This record gives sequence, structure tokens and C-alpha cells, in this order.
Amino acid sequence: MNIHYADRMNNLKASIIRELLKLAERPEIISFAGGLPAPELFPVEALKKVGVKVLEEQGMQALQYSATEGYKPLRDKIAQRMARIGVEADGDNVLITSGSQQGLDFAGKIMINDGDVIITERPSYLGAIMAFKAYCPRFIDIPMDNEGMDMEALETTLKSEDRVKFIYVIPDFQNPTGKTWSVDRRKKLVELANEYDVIIVEDNPYGELRFEGERPPAVKSFDTHGRVVFLGTFSKTFCPGMRLGWVLGEGELLQKFVLVKQGADLQTSTLGQRELNQFMEDYDLDQHIGTILEVYRSRRNVMMEAMDTHFPKVEGLTYVYPNGGLFTWVELPVHINAQELFKKAIENNVAFVPGDAFYPNGGVDNTMRLNYSSMPEDKIKEGIKRLGEAIKEML
Repeated sequence: MNIHYADRMNNLKASIIRELLKLAERPEIISFAGGLPAPELFPVEALKKVGVKVLEEQGMQALQYSATEGYKPLRDKIAQRMARIGVEADGDNVLITSGSQQGLDFAGKIMINDGDVIITERPSYLGAIMAFKAYCPRFIDIPMDNEGMDMEALETTLKSEDRVKFIYVIPDFQNPTGKTWSVDRRKKLVELANEYDVIIVEDNPYGELRFEGERPPAVKSFDTHGRVVFLGTFSKTFCPGMRLGWVLGEGELLQKFVLVKQGADLQTSTLGQRELNQFMEDYDLDQHIGTILEVYRSRRNVMMEAMDTHFPKVEGLTYVYPNGGLFTWVELPVHINAQELFKKAIENNVAFVPGDAFYPNGGVDNTMRLNYSSMPEDKIKEGIKRLGEAIKEML
């Protein structure tokens, strides 16, 4: 059978992370590969009660079609929580999506034509790269330091490129590096976007998972022209299986997201939205997040201490100490290929994600991402010990 696929399918490849997760399902593997929340922290018992209550009190409405924009009481609650990071909005500025991944796909569908330029951090989130690639853009990735994207390099790109559609950033505990942007960089980003008339897509799945210090204001909080689209999710703070995220924006731009949502799936699960809203009314979501923070902070500490102990002290080997989120990022000496290291690590029953997939244009072979949220502390210690031994063998 000769099937004539759309040209865009030539740009799509299987996610390396999804493929690695299949491998990591083997029970003997200690996996630092996924970005999975700890399943033992899901509020299963509370959700049993919430589910019964929603069906008993709102059953006919909860099982019916509903507005594309989403359940208004939930949207209002999201807007109220956004005020904590300096974003003044109400529920009418919020569209509920099936996870923030859907928001990424919609951003590409709405704004990218073949050959348009998308600016990302270097490295950037693999899921976003995959979502945007379907629409055949050209990627320009801007180097980062410990304060975020290099603003001089960004401005140079904006001056020289006339087809930039948007700048995609993850300013809080960035995936994959775990780095967080300074407030000054956030302000400068908006200033440059205003000057060069470019949209910003701010992806913020991890901002509430802060272990130390004050949460900085969102990039969106400095937006005076309605050019920043904010993507949020409950996947990391509640339950990823419910697939509940949101887009926050204004005016015509937000309406384009609503229009695309209508064509994609009509609406996000009515039942799931009402269950989450009921949970937020009957229970303290912040207290639940506080429990998550205690566990993840401890696991972060264990991983960093194990890396200090077991990783070789050699020139060119560095790693990020994250103040929140799910990941740390390791740069290896330039002569070590992370794909080859992965093969050696798997022989020792430990997995990670080689970093090359996080570079939109490839070409970086000596990096890797480690996740600390989903493994218990004893396995973190043992897994990092094994990984350290594999690195020493490569050296």
C-alpha cells in the first residue's frame, strides 16, 4: 500500500525519552530518565471521595459536553493563583487544555509557517521541539548561563532574522538544565520582544516546585502588550494522568488558541476539570504541593550528595544544583559521548537521558539529564554510584 503522508511527517521522529522509558520499565533498571512525578504522592484517597461527590452532586453536568474554554470556576481559581507571580488576570484569560503539551502544539499550529524561525534556549525541552517541528520551522537556539538566555545573543538574532515567530522559554527550573532565569533577564526578554514585535511563549510546568528562596515573577507579569502566552499545568503539582493544563493570554491571540482547541478535541475532560475544582474546594492544594516539595527536596539533596561523592573530579565535568523542579543537568568532558555512556550505564542497570535530543539543531554529545523525583532515596544513591563508575570507565 502506497500512503502519501504529509511532508511534515518527515520531520517527526519518536521521542527518545518515550523510548527510554520503555526500556526503564524493566524492574531491575534504576531510571533517572523520565520526568515523572512520584506516584506515591498522588492524592488517591482524596480523589476517590471527590469523584463520588462530583458524580452525586453534578453527575449530569460532569458527564456532558462543556465549553471549549473550560470550567469557569476552575479557570477563576487558576487566575487567582497566577496573581502570586504577578500576573493580573481573570478566568476569561484562561483556556483549559489537555496538559500544557497541547498548548505547545497549538502555539505551533497557530503561528508557524514553513521556514519561520523559532528561538529557543540552548538546550530546550524535547517535547516542545517535537511539537514545533511538525510545522517545519527553522530553530535558532540561544546559549544560556546561570541567569538564563544570553540577551546579547538574542538581540543579535532578532536584528538579523526577519521571520521570527516567537521565543520559547522555560524560565523556572528549566527542562532539561534545572536553571532559573534572573528577574533582570525576564524584564529584558520582554523589552526585546516589544522592540522587535515578537511573541513569547512562556512554559512554566515547574515554577511551584521551589525548594528554596522566593518564587520570581513570571515573564508574563512584565507583559504590557499582550504578547506573552503563558502555559501552565497541574501535571507536576497534582496528577499527570488527568491531563489538565492551561493557556493564559489576552484578546485575539487567546481566541486563536480557543479556535484551534475547538478543531482539535472540542474541550478538555469535563469530569476531570470538575474533579480538580472540587479537590481545590475541599482540600488544600498548597498543602499537597508542600508534601511534594519535602520529598523532592530530600531526593534532590541525596542525588547531589551522591554525585559529589561518586562522580570523578575531572576538568570539564560539571552539574547544576537546582533550587527546584525535577532535573539536574550534567556536562561531561568533551571527549565523552553520552550515547556511549548510556550503553555502558544500561549494562549496570541505570538509565538517564543523553542530552543531544534537547538541542534543536543537535551536535552536542557530552551532556545528560538526570531526574530525581521518581526514584526512592536508596535507589538514587545506588544509581548514581553505578553511573559514576560508568563515567570513570569512559575516562
